[in-house]
Amino acid sequence: MTNSANPALSQWSLDREIVMSRVIDAPRDLVFEAWSDPKHLPQWFGPKGFKVETFEIDVRVGGVWRFNMIGPDGTVYPNRMRFRRIERPHLMEMDHGGDQDEDPGMFRFTVTFAEQSNGKTVLMMRQLASSTEQRDGMIGFGAVEYGYQTLDKLAAYVAGMKR
Repeated sequence: MTNSANPALSQWSLDREIVMSRVIDAPRDLVFEAWSDPKHLPQWFGPKGFKVETFEIDVRVGGVWRFNMIGPDGTVYPNRMRFRRIERPHLMEMDHGGDQDEDPGMFRFTVTFAEQSNGKTVLMMRQLASSTEQRDGMIGFGAVEYGYQTLDKLAAYVAGMKR
């Protein structure tokens, strides 16, 4: 896979990252399926109260997911996610930003899935901004709170898949 157009995203830096984690009461394979299967991903992705409208979804290395996130107040947020690495069932890496080429707000997004001996999954989400200012802006916008709301929706969705 070619590097992102933004060279800052090719090297990880702790002062530009946001990290969130969650233990999900489901086997790793099931949690990974919720992240990687086009029929599941749009069903739960996004913060509480947000809906997803998908235009294109191709979950494979080099594939793209183009979608609108629609807020509870009707505000539309165009999104594009390009899948960079998929290592089933333990890692996915994407570039995520607005639905435009060369988006200056794009960030790298890595999700890891670790299996616990009790059948639960430890999910770790790491977001890498291109600058500390961008990271601080993401935090100020609510990226951490919205990220945890998204993980709550994932946990609830996966609980329904287990039945």
